Amino acid sequence: MTVKVLFVCLGNICRSPTAHGVFQKLVADAGLQEQIQIDSAGTGDWHIGRGPDERTQRAAQSRGYDLSSLRARQVTSADFDDFDYVLAMDKSNLKDLRAMAGDKTNCHVSLFLDFAESSWQREVPDPYYGEQDGFETVLELVEDGARGLLATIRATGEFSQ
Repeated sequence: MTVKVLFVCLGNICRSPTAHGVFQKLVADAGLQEQIQIDSAGTGDWHIGRGPDERTQRAAQSRGYDLSSLRARQVTSADFDDFDYVLAMDKSNLKDLRAMAGDKTNCHVSLFLDFAESSWQREVPDPYYGEQDGFETVLELVEDGARGLLATIRATGEFSQ
């Protein structure tokens, strides 16, 4: 069985592509890329088809993550049927996702940082209007959440190892 994970933020050019790239590398390093599929999307439609923000890509590249192939897309109602985990970067996007999903979904819809192992924060702050250090903060939080998410997926035994 394949586990499918969707990371969601507002525009799909900063936080969710960062989570996508970090988790993708973590999964590949664990040799699980055949068992875990990863995507990212935004609740808004402003950036559809665009690559991640240049500042996001620079920060990710400095830590060995390549986001250059990712393109923004908008969440669809079909995502709640296609994915096992739909993970929001903040409470506002989580509220929008839960409204879209209604009670018809069997997927896990929650905050991404609910899986963080060491951070007390539950929301990944949007760095878009801030300085470069905001993108570094996003990476630190996302790396923590990604480690915890992978540990959770492994512990559930949702796929054959």
